[in-house]
Amino acid sequence: MHRTIVKLAVAAAALIGAGHASVADTLPDLGGKEVVIASENTYPPLQFVDPKTGAAVGWEYDAINEIAKRLNMKVIIENTSWDAMIPAISAGEYDVAMNGITIRADRAEQVAFSDPYMRSEMYMLVRADEDRFSDAGEFGANADFLAGAQPGTTPFYVTVYEVLDGDEANPRIKLFETFGAAVQALKSGDVDLVLTDSTGGEGYVATNPDTFKLIGEPMGSEDFGFIFPKGSDLVEPFNAAITDMRDDGTLEALNQKWFFEYKAAE
Repeated sequence: MHRTIVKLAVAAAALIGAGHASVADTLPDLGGKEVVIASENTYPPLQFVDPKTGAAVGWEYDAINEIAKRLNMKVIIENTSWDAMIPAISAGEYDVAMNGITIRADRAEQVAFSDPYMRSEMYMLVRADEDRFSDAGEFGANADFLAGAQPGTTPFYVTVYEVLDGDEANPRIKLFETFGAAVQALKSGDVDLVLTDSTGGEGYVATNPDTFKLIGEPMGSEDFGFIFPKGSDLVEPFNAAITDMRDDGTLEALNQKWFFEYKAAE
């Protein structure tokens, strides 16, 4: 299972899109429709605030802008917290949300998902000098080690059920309002581990190679999708655009940009 995670992300676009035919000539035209999209901007390299420019950037921003171009729609970005995002979409407060959102059956009871645009795997993010444990078993066996997590997220549940004892109230899990806050707690030594999918983890390691590293084997895979209110008429056009971008190599080009070129420039 050892592999470079950036290669995983690049290969995933081809894996998820296998067998689709191009729809370039039949994409819907939304006629300049305004589409309000929610984002948290705390999940590099998918979406984050560039420390050099202060601008909100990332894979998902580029993808959304390309979807807007292909579907003839106008994008309006609004920021919201992760814990409010799914309820807000469910209530119709936004048209779409993007935040590296894992496609899950329980969430699909509240919101509609697009087709997957990326596949990732869960890894252990630790400080660069960590040498006390190297896998989930060693971490779980030492009661002194603490994990940081954002409640309600995939990393939280994987920490609970695959790293620790299955108790969601385990005091060894320190909860934070955002994923970024959990990472800062890891950096400062308040916790010893933060689980992250490969995309987010690679983003933190690439921009802070002397501070963080990823260790251990991947703990399962997850697909990311955009979310919409139930019954949204945007799901089908978005799926058509995602398929078109996968078929013509745009998704792979975005992976190249954000998993290779952006990091090289840091």
